[in-house]
Amino acid sequence: MMNRQELSLRKLLEFRNAWVAWLVFAVAVAVTLLLWQVSIRLVEDRTEARFRTQSLQLKSAIEERLLNYEQVLAGSAGLFAVAGDVSRDQWREYVDKVDINRYYPGIQGIGYVRRIGVRQMADHIASVRAEGVHNYLVNPLGSGPYYYPMVYLEPGTERNRRALGYDAFSDPIHRQAMEQARDDAIPTVTAKVVLVQEELGEDQASFLMYYPVYQGGEVPEIRAERRMMLAGYVFSAFRMNNLIDGIVGLISPFLDVRIYDAGVVERQNLMYGSNLGSLDNEFSFQMSQTISHGGRDWLLQTRSTPAFDFLASDPRPPIVLGSGLVISALLFLFVLALIRSRLMAQISAGRYRAITEGAANVTLVMDRAGQPLYASPSSLDILGFEPDQVQALNFEELVHGDDWPQLQRGFDDSVQSPGKQMPVIRVRIRDAKGQWRDMEGTFTAMLSVPGVNGVVLSLRDLTQLKAAQSELHRLAFYDPLTGLANRQLFRDRLNHVVSRSRRSGEPAALMFLDLDGFKRINDTLGHDSGDELLCQVAQWLVGCVREEDSVARLGGDEFVVLLSRISDSDAAGKVAETILRSLCQRIRLNDHEVGITVSIGITMIPHDSEDAGTLMKYADLAMYRAKELGRNTFQFFTPAMNIKAARRLLQQEELATALDGDRFVLHYQPKIDLASERVIGVEAFLRWHHPEKGLVSAQQFIGLAEETGLIVRLGEWALRQACIQAQALERAGFESLKMAVNLSVRQLTDSGFLDMIRQVITETGVSPERLELEMPAELLNEDPRMLRELLVSLHDLGVCLILDDFGTGSCSLVALQQLPLDVIKIDHRFIRDIPYNVSATDVASAVIALARKLHLTVVAEGVETPQQLSFLKTHGCAQCQGNLFSYPLDEDALIGFLIRQYERPLIS
Repeated sequence: MMNRQELSLRKLLEFRNAWVAWLVFAVAVAVTLLLWQVSIRLVEDRTEARFRTQSLQLKSAIEERLLNYEQVLAGSAGLFAVAGDVSRDQWREYVDKVDINRYYPGIQGIGYVRRIGVRQMADHIASVRAEGVHNYLVNPLGSGPYYYPMVYLEPGTERNRRALGYDAFSDPIHRQAMEQARDDAIPTVTAKVVLVQEELGEDQASFLMYYPVYQGGEVPEIRAERRMMLAGYVFSAFRMNNLIDGIVGLISPFLDVRIYDAGVVERQNLMYGSNLGSLDNEFSFQMSQTISHGGRDWLLQTRSTPAFDFLASDPRPPIVLGSGLVISALLFLFVLALIRSRLMAQISAGRYRAITEGAANVTLVMDRAGQPLYASPSSLDILGFEPDQVQALNFEELVHGDDWPQLQRGFDDSVQSPGKQMPVIRVRIRDAKGQWRDMEGTFTAMLSVPGVNGVVLSLRDLTQLKAAQSELHRLAFYDPLTGLANRQLFRDRLNHVVSRSRRSGEPAALMFLDLDGFKRINDTLGHDSGDELLCQVAQWLVGCVREEDSVARLGGDEFVVLLSRISDSDAAGKVAETILRSLCQRIRLNDHEVGITVSIGITMIPHDSEDAGTLMKYADLAMYRAKELGRNTFQFFTPAMNIKAARRLLQQEELATALDGDRFVLHYQPKIDLASERVIGVEAFLRWHHPEKGLVSAQQFIGLAEETGLIVRLGEWALRQACIQAQALERAGFESLKMAVNLSVRQLTDSGFLDMIRQVITETGVSPERLELEMPAELLNEDPRMLRELLVSLHDLGVCLILDDFGTGSCSLVALQQLPLDVIKIDHRFIRDIPYNVSATDVASAVIALARKLHLTVVAEGVETPQQLSFLKTHGCAQCQGNLFSYPLDEDALIGFLIRQYERPLIS
């Protein structure tokens, strides 16, 4: 039975096997998504239709309500036309019968405005007061000649009584509506107003509807007559919320409804707002309609709300989507099952061909007499014989004579045990070129198996396997670049030499070599040139030792030499001197001539140790000691080196722990401008809060941080904290102070340095113009092209570039001229001896003069005496810093110092 592993699920799902199933699945999913979108669209259309219907119904209801109110006013005006003059009691009785609270919600009252002449004013007031309105007055009292006080207003609530006597014509808004009603003889609506009868603090939008009443009850035809015959107005006062809330609640309770006066969408024109909308002002549908009534246009704006969308939601789209995806998956699985059945059939049909025609083996089928009947096509690739020619070959002549008996014996044993695979037999077989090939094979008798009917001999070619084993051995034990022994082979050889020295007492020596300046050459000229240099060094090293000695490359630019037999340490030293002389020469790489030196550490076997790992460690320590002594030399291991290394390892662990535990702080030393005698900036100094030693200065641990690579993380932390402090100083009112941060060569040459600077500036928000980067003078020894690209990029960011420790090492004047530097800082060792050392004063004055010629600012550090300050001011130094002004201060002390500089002079 076929094994399920022969066709795994991953293989079955591969596109080349299951592309039909994937196609069916993709089509089904596409149809599902299409139907889903159609169903969504149908639901949206239905929801939009419902929204529009409610909006239209709302407009119709408002217009109908306003028309009803207009008819009420027309009836009130008709009362005057029939009765002539109407008394207060008659008016009250009429309004009570209208029952506005029941049938006309929103109306605050129905009233009458009477036109009164100036001469009639006193009689008018007296008559109204005689009717029981004792505190009645006409207000505001204008210049006439006519006044239009509100005489009647029912229902006679306390709120409405406050409006009696109010001359509405004195208000421009009322006057405009009243004039239009008078001239056109139509009911007219005012603009947005606040009713006189409103309580203090109430500012609900309201409006009034005026209906003109003419003397004699008839409407004059001519406008001039209308103005002359005007007796007054009947009016209704409306509060918008009371008027509209009932309509909205009945027709569109889940719509956000807003009504704007004069058709203008502005806050001051808002007449009504239901305030049901989303806080984010998001909506699905919106509709704007105009309501025109009483000579006034209102903009009715309706929007859908989350509640409306929720109630209008329909479960059918997700049902369509879910059902379609399930059906798509079932179709996919169904087609996949059909494909699997087809592939399994193909596998079964091709099994025999796969066995007999595999390119890795030669398969022969023989009859009972041992004569070949069939050969797989691989016989041409491996042995050089055409498969059709195998029957004509004498198989015995192709097998090596020494191997034929065991091959014949294996054939006979397989015939005796049909179906059983015989043990593997190693034989040599001659190919078509006459060369012997190492092969191994096994017999299996399948005489009664249909389609085979013979004895199967499966031969595997071992020639390439042996070659591959040899290559694997070379790769496992030799360096692929130089051909020297690698670390694993060298360790075996070292263990062997150590064991022999332990038994015999005969000394040996182990050398650890590291090329000086290889990284600079590799970075400058490229890795190809670096590889070429390593190969040349390997040849030189092999030429410096004997054949019985071993040379190996551990990796990078590290080599080791094992002197298997040596008389004493002096002899080892002579070999080391030979290596130094041999390697101390120039070589041409990529059209550049470069020089190379090497530092060597030596440990003696078995004097220093009888453990291979310890010896490697001791040789490494001695090599680092040679580096410390100036390089291009050798050093023998001493026990003191081991103690120093242990101490250094402890310091390294403490340093890493301190960085993880946030035990570092920054102190800040002010920088003084000698012209203004004010602090213009500070320099950040790193301090370590050591649990036992207290506050440790950077000079005691910065070298170790550079060697271990921790300087990159530590430097980023210091830069970030300095930028944060710069922002804090700005918030405290010291906006112009600059923040200087020291950098090491290791930081500046790190590949991610520039990105780190940009990230810190962005995250802290510090202005680049307030950031100063102090770079050591030894940076000028790096690759000039790389250095210029780096400094130009930093300069483009806007930061100030300072060359620190100027005057130490090799400072190229060409570099000062070509690089985008802003400031140079005189090393404190020159300032220290001013004015007592003539050489120091000459150097300081020369540096100041040179900087001024190059248009660079000069800063002197380490100023500690008034005499030094006086000398620097006299010779034109721009800025100073040092203990004369202030020691490095913590954050709180720095703020105090900056404040005190305004209370007393910094330079006295």
